[in-house]
Amino acid sequence: MNHKLFYADPYLQTFTAQITKQARDKDDNLYVALTQTAFYPTGGGQPHDTGQLNQIPVINVEEIDGEIRHYITEEIHADEVTGYVSWKRRFDHMQQHAGQHILSAIFWDHFNIPTIGFHLGREIVTIDLETSDLSIEIAEEAVNLANQIVFENRPITVQWVNLEEAKQLPLRKEPTVTENIRVVIIENLDFNGCGGTHPKQTGEVGPIQIVNWERYKGNIRLTFVCGWRTIELMQRNQFLVKDAMQQLHSKESDIPNKIMQLLSTQKENEKALQAANEKLILVEANELLQQAEETSFGKRIAVSFTDRSMHELAKLAAILTEKDDHAITFFVTQNGENLQCICACGPAVKLNMNTLLKTALPLIEGKGGGNQKSARGGGKATVTGEAFLSHLIHIQKETQEA
Repeated sequence: MNHKLFYADPYLQTFTAQITKQARDKDDNLYVALTQTAFYPTGGGQPHDTGQLNQIPVINVEEIDGEIRHYITEEIHADEVTGYVSWKRRFDHMQQHAGQHILSAIFWDHFNIPTIGFHLGREIVTIDLETSDLSIEIAEEAVNLANQIVFENRPITVQWVNLEEAKQLPLRKEPTVTENIRVVIIENLDFNGCGGTHPKQTGEVGPIQIVNWERYKGNIRLTFVCGWRTIELMQRNQFLVKDAMQQLHSKESDIPNKIMQLLSTQKENEKALQAANEKLILVEANELLQQAEETSFGKRIAVSFTDRSMHELAKLAAILTEKDDHAITFFVTQNGENLQCICACGPAVKLNMNTLLKTALPLIEGKGGGNQKSARGGGKATVTGEAFLSHLIHIQKETQEA
């Protein structure tokens, strides 16, 4: 383990090493292997470090078959390199990973809820808790207890043990390896077999904040943040609250009531708008009936629209065919690059709307269908809405002549 400098000193940011290999992997990604490295490779739920080797960016680090590969953007023309680890990213990972140890230990020790999964993302951290439900009260108590551990600034130490020694320790779970077992110890709280990087004291983890939780595959997936991420989250939320106060002309404590009032007003307005829209559709239906063209099959109402919703057109067609048993409606609407169509008729009409529409749809490379009295479909706007409407009317006329 001597070549893994991140284990000897997780705070190490600069180092020198010899290049032992420079090659490309099976996906043609360029990488180098070194005699020693402070770059942490992806593993154990913790993402890799980034940084530079001789000013060349290191964009990924993976350990493959015991070889730590530093993926770089261009070749290095030297035998020796100086490495620079991105400290902001490294310390962030140290904070989040140690925070996970603390929070998971609290859930297990105080509420008998084990952690069965862990993921450290770019903005949030998640743990999967082996429980089907989690109350607000337990979540609040858990995060308060976790922050108490942070404020006590307990030491975090590392111990390398063999399998026999590991069996003598109160580990959270069985080791996955049989030798060189690395145990991370938080004083009077946690013994955990772990290969990640951690700070020396719990105080460096910073504030821990639970963000959300949800059911996931029969368990609970809990989202949280630690340290600088918590501070950034608080700052963002504070800006949002301040903006809401200005927009609502309200005190912070009154924001929830103001939002409830706005939602209630919005629902009332939506109901009023819907009622007004239904009245307008009735007026439109009556006007269209007066303009209907008499055919041997019934009263044809053919109209081309632009940016009209299919839901609204379907309602309009339904009103027309209910008002007049002999009504035939051909409605076409162009929405962007698409054409959509509804064909409907009253019970006295002897035309088959499904057959008629399917005969017309190939013109616009469309698909659709329905039944004898109502059919709808759509396709590409390869012709105008008026042209497709004329095509439908032509097919109806051919049906009349046949």
